[in-house]
Amino acid sequence: MSTLKEILTRRPVAATIRLTVPAGGARPAPPVGPALGQYRLNLMAFCKDFNARTQKYKPDTPMAVTITAFKDNTFEFTVKSPSVTWYLKKAAGIESGSSRPGHVVASTVTLKHVYEIAKVKQSDPYCQYMSLESISKSIIGTANSMGIKVVKDLD
Repeated sequence: MSTLKEILTRRPVAATIRLTVPAGGARPAPPVGPALGQYRLNLMAFCKDFNARTQKYKPDTPMAVTITAFKDNTFEFTVKSPSVTWYLKKAAGIESGSSRPGHVVASTVTLKHVYEIAKVKQSDPYCQYMSLESISKSIIGTANSMGIKVVKDLD
């Protein structure tokens, strides 16, 4: 149950905007500009903050960002790490998954790759309380649905 003070200090939310922006590459041009300009948010402030938060990632790494726009033209945003499919494609060295997963194997990755991806994903807001084992199982399932075979170690 929320206290009265918490209820009174809450700001009314105008919108929740979800974007995929390259790390360190937020510019006030499409797709960022029109999405934020629609809610009269400060584009340059978002771009500077986003680029500062994502400077540790390699350029052009697709970052998922959720922006909460408030009615008083302020905003908050959370940055998630790249998707599991992007990491798997990089680890396997392929452009896209299999067109027929389960029948055609596109590539293979090792359990070590899966473990490294799981360690990175554990820092995400939605995965921080999940065990490394359960995140790894989820990544293996994603790899199977992409036609990527998970092996103990490469021969």
